[in-house]
Amino acid sequence: MKESRAAIRYAKATLDFAIEKKAAEAVEKDMREIAAVITENLELQNLLESPVIKGEVKKDSLYEIFDKSQEITKGLITTLVDNKRIALLHDVAFKYVILHEKLKGEDVAFVTTAAPLTKDLEKKILVEVTKMTGNKITLENNIDESIIGGFVLRVGDLQYDASIANKLNGLKKEFANSL
Repeated sequence: MKESRAAIRYAKATLDFAIEKKAAEAVEKDMREIAAVITENLELQNLLESPVIKGEVKKDSLYEIFDKSQEITKGLITTLVDNKRIALLHDVAFKYVILHEKLKGEDVAFVTTAAPLTKDLEKKILVEVTKMTGNKITLENNIDESIIGGFVLRVGDLQYDASIANKLNGLKKEFANSL
């Protein structure tokens, strides 16, 4: 829970600074790229979370991966490394996108699936989530084969987990409790 609060604080501070510098849209583009790259790359996730790898190595690696990023984005990376919070980068990027979309009167729905969504299914999800929130929705589809099937839907602070992996974990807990 504390980690989530910290991510929100970093995201808000970055958004405020980006708005002040009139670069909020460009930084949002960076944050979407960061979130997507970290989600798709297990090695990068392990690098960011590793307590053994020095902060400077992490910062240099991120600067090289996201070399076309805005100075504000690079400043965020530096701040997270200096404060030993670089493992939060993925969450901060997600929170930034959500906060910026809300500021524009839109919401972002993150749908994680085992395989890419079809256009027809994307439209159906957009209609349902729009009804649910009452806001204009942008859909981001993340692919994570570890959920096996089904989907995980995140809109703002709400999350609905209808993945097969989640259901299997529930069954596993039930079996463990009944023994």
